[in-house]
Amino acid sequence: MKIALAHFRTGQTDGVSLEMDKWRHVLEENGHEVVYISGTPEAEIYLEELFYKNEKNLKFVDNAYRKLEDYQNEKELEAAVKKEAALIAEKLESKIKEAGIELLIPNNIFSLGWNLPAAVAFKKVIERLSLKTIAHHHDFYWERELYSNPVCSFVDELLEEYFPPRLEEIEHVVINKIAQRELKKRKGLNSTVVPNVFDFKQPLWQEDQYNQDLRKKLGIKEDDLVVLHATRIAERKAIELAIEFTAKLQNENLAGSLYDGRNFDEENRVVFLLPGLTEDNDSYVEFLDQHAKKNQVKLIWAADLFAHQRQEQDGEKIYSLWDSYVISDLITYTSIKEGWGNQLLEALFAKKPVVVLEYPVFQSDIKEHNLELASLGGKYSRRKDGYIKIEAEKYEPALKEALKYLKDGDYRKKAVEKNFETAAENFSYQRLEELLKGLLKQL
Repeated sequence: MKIALAHFRTGQTDGVSLEMDKWRHVLEENGHEVVYISGTPEAEIYLEELFYKNEKNLKFVDNAYRKLEDYQNEKELEAAVKKEAALIAEKLESKIKEAGIELLIPNNIFSLGWNLPAAVAFKKVIERLSLKTIAHHHDFYWERELYSNPVCSFVDELLEEYFPPRLEEIEHVVINKIAQRELKKRKGLNSTVVPNVFDFKQPLWQEDQYNQDLRKKLGIKEDDLVVLHATRIAERKAIELAIEFTAKLQNENLAGSLYDGRNFDEENRVVFLLPGLTEDNDSYVEFLDQHAKKNQVKLIWAADLFAHQRQEQDGEKIYSLWDSYVISDLITYTSIKEGWGNQLLEALFAKKPVVVLEYPVFQSDIKEHNLELASLGGKYSRRKDGYIKIEAEKYEPALKEALKYLKDGDYRKKAVEKNFETAAENFSYQRLEELLKGLLKQL
């Protein structure tokens, strides 16, 4: 079958683009021909109007959700959106016919509310061509503050009718049970949960000639303990909790032999490593910096040394994000909100123990699999400055568990091996293949 996966961008490191790559891989492994439709030029079918930073669309977003100021009134905005939708529909229909597309898989186009004319256009083309469609919804507009107060009734109507549309040609896919319940409640639509997945059959990440100098490059001694927080630097990741956990961990009795035979003594430190992108989040970066100093945690900002893949930039060796997992001893994952939890899957694949705050989707979709984790519980509150805190006693069970992971090699090995097997069974490419076969059969 000739299949097109569509999104605002492709080939980038955002979560949706990465999941599309996984779907493409699995579909191609099963004999299908797959192409991308997106607003980035490397896609086989390039439509510049879809680009998430397209200037015309940014103007629509500002006027639809922030302030109506570039159009005289609501009618003028409506006319502009409809004109753009007609243009996109014409191009899209022509490209789909030309490529012989038999199945369309839009990603977030019918759920996020980011590109209003694109949703109108995609629905129109699906209807005109009676095109079989799997609408893959990673994020819904009702989950984001930006879309919560449209400036005019026309935008409200679009969100109701197109996000997502009710068409017999469309099978709906969501990434967690919370989204599944909300879609049914708000729109009366049934959907299939397809979790985010990871390639558990790839070679394990290990120390090799390329990454063997990484600790030294970061100023970390061989016997230092590395607590890794591998997410992007965003407030919903609640990294302040991971810093506080690290502060408490370094006050525990760590002296002596570690799980792998290294020896931790008064010359060694517990360091907190952040390889993720800061994404212009200056105020949060400054807060984390001060929070670490206040808690006497050695924080290492290392985004400049890491990329999605190993490479060289200006004569400097750049490491893969996976290399940061190789040198880590413990992973923290303290998000208060995730659509799924890709860094959690990465940690399970890397066979590293994890300290987790039980965010809502963890509780609804992941907890039932009984992974061996150091849990901080699922309750939190906000500090006076708006950042996240948990009760002091909530750290204690996680600290106790983390100490076992760091000091007892047998206990640690048993836990991480069990986690790897459980995750490989439930969140692997093979599981995605089963679910996709079921969806295609339904269609």
